[in-house]
Amino acid sequence: MRFPILLAALALPMPLPIIAAPARAAEDTQLWVSEALTFKADDNDSVTLDFSQRARSDGGSGGEQALNRVTWDHRVAPGVQIGGGFAYLKSEVDQEMRFHQQLTVSQGIFQSRTRLEQRFFDNADEPGWRLRERVQATVPLDANKRWALVGATELFFHLNRAKPSDRTGLAVMRLQGGLRHSLSKSVDVQLLYMRQQTFRDNEPDSFNHVPWLSLNWRI
Repeated sequence: MRFPILLAALALPMPLPIIAAPARAAEDTQLWVSEALTFKADDNDSVTLDFSQRARSDGGSGGEQALNRVTWDHRVAPGVQIGGGFAYLKSEVDQEMRFHQQLTVSQGIFQSRTRLEQRFFDNADEPGWRLRERVQATVPLDANKRWALVGATELFFHLNRAKPSDRTGLAVMRLQGGLRHSLSKSVDVQLLYMRQQTFRDNEPDSFNHVPWLSLNWRI
C-alpha cells in the first residue's frame, strides 16, 4: 500500500513559486521647441527672454506645456555672471510661477550654471525649493566656429516637498547632446537630443526622450 500512496502523492500538482515580473520603467517621447532673445544692456548686463513649447505624449505628466521666462545677468568678473529672474509655466493640469537666482561660470569650452528656484504651484500650499547644477561643453567643429558639438549634464535636487509626490534630494537628471549652427553673428540654431530621468521612490524611474530644437537671437 505504501507504493501506490507514494505515487499518488507525487502525481499531485506541485505549487510553483510565484516570480514577480520586474516592474517596467515609464517612458515617453516629447518634442520641445524654444526661442531665446538676449538684449545686451551694457558691457556687464544682459536680459534674456526665453520661450519654450513642449509637446508631451504622456498625459499623466501634465500634457502640453508652455514656459515663459525672463532672466537678468550681471558680469562680476571675466567669465563670471550672477543673475536672477521669473518664469511662468502652464500645463494641462496646473500652472506654476517660478523665481530663480543663478551663478554662471565660463572657461574655454566649458560652462557651469548653479540655479536656485522657488516654485509656486496653484495646487500646493507651500513653495518648492529646487537646486539645479548644470555643466556644458561646446566644442567648435570648424575654423570659423559656425558648427559646434554641444554636450551637457544637469542635475535637479528637491530641497523640500511642496507636493506629496515630490522626492527630496536628487530628483531629475538630464543628459543632452547635439549640434549648434551659427546662422549669423547674432543668430544660431541648436538641435539636441535629451534623455531625462526622473527618480521615484518605491517605483521604477521614468524616462523622457526629447528632441529639442532651439533658436537663439542676440541683440
